[in-house]
Amino acid sequence: MESLTIKLPRQLSARVTRLARRRNVSRSALVREALELLTSDRGGETFIDRVSQYVGAGDDLPADILTNPKHMKVYGRRPRL
Repeated sequence: MESLTIKLPRQLSARVTRLARRRNVSRSALVREALELLTSDRGGETFIDRVSQYVGAGDDLPADILTNPKHMKVYGRRPRL
């Protein structure tokens, strides 16, 4: 494994230290994991790329479900047994 020396602002260094302690890993392991995520193929994926499979999932729902009283008339009532 190769070494890399970096300089971090004090606040960022403190956050890295706290997170590493919480996760019970070394600071180096935490930074390696972060760099893996940042440089992986998913690193270039946008939010839209990730949620595009869900676009249109609610197309069959009524558009006025929250404003039309007919959809809300039983809301909050106890179900009949």
